[in-house]
Amino acid sequence: MSSLICGSLAYDNIMQYDGRFADALLADQLHKINVSFLVPSMRREFGGCAGNIAYNLKLLGGEPVIMATVGQDSAPYMERFKNLGISTKSIRVIDSSFTAQCFITTDAGGNQITAFHPGAMSYSHENKVADAGPVKLSIVAPDGRDGMLQHAEHSAEHGIPLIFDPGQGMPMFSGDDLKHFIDLATYVAVNDYEAELLTARTGLSLEQIAKQVSALIVTRGELGAEIFTDGQKIDIPCVPADAIADPTGCGDAFRAGMLFGLTKGMDWATTGRLSSLMGSIKIASQGPQNHAPTLAEIDDRFHKAFGYRFA
Repeated sequence: MSSLICGSLAYDNIMQYDGRFADALLADQLHKINVSFLVPSMRREFGGCAGNIAYNLKLLGGEPVIMATVGQDSAPYMERFKNLGISTKSIRVIDSSFTAQCFITTDAGGNQITAFHPGAMSYSHENKVADAGPVKLSIVAPDGRDGMLQHAEHSAEHGIPLIFDPGQGMPMFSGDDLKHFIDLATYVAVNDYEAELLTARTGLSLEQIAKQVSALIVTRGELGAEIFTDGQKIDIPCVPADAIADPTGCGDAFRAGMLFGLTKGMDWATTGRLSSLMGSIKIASQGPQNHAPTLAEIDDRFHKAFGYRFA
């Protein structure tokens, strides 16, 4: 059964700064920043949360259905999905806009500064969950504000289990909005920084949020992840990466592992470990969609890391 992935499709313009941002910023002058970072390398990648999640889910043998809006410049991305065998039936083209554009600069310490132009993403509310056909699970990842709210509400109305993944879209929502998402969600997935922001905005503790959903997943980078479910906390170890090349898209790779595990009925320990492995595989490759292990290779790496197989 397919997984519905509601989120952004974007072109990522990725730049590398050889120094550290902190060395160029004066703590007592942050109210009037005027800095320029020389970026010797730059590349353009296919990205956006929905595209990244779908790409990784396809690597696992899943069936992603992307619900997103793109612009007049989207032909290369649509051709890519065709070649990958990823459904585009729920992707709407907005001829009056450009596809969303992300400009990401990463420093020598792995810190990132991102500028984002939403473009066609602002029309995401024009897509309707009901038009996607039968799906087993949906995820609402960062997208246009109205689209995120609508897709979460429609998933709940149609009885589709929902993963709420606010990500970098969280600042668009008030505390009451976020509480509404939590009420609609079956699962909530955030990183450690987003977890702090979510609790601050809603006034709810992680324990309180966990009681309202089937599972709360908090990723913690090199410290692994924590899954709060059924009154328990499952600690998920970080899988050592072959190299630390680029963190862009690691969270999306993790979420693909979640979608795959949930649709296949895996237990949370296995689902979390697979998700952690997918993030580890991704971080060793530049760009969010350039790693290309086979399913057998992923399973072998899983077996090496955890002593059993998932596939």
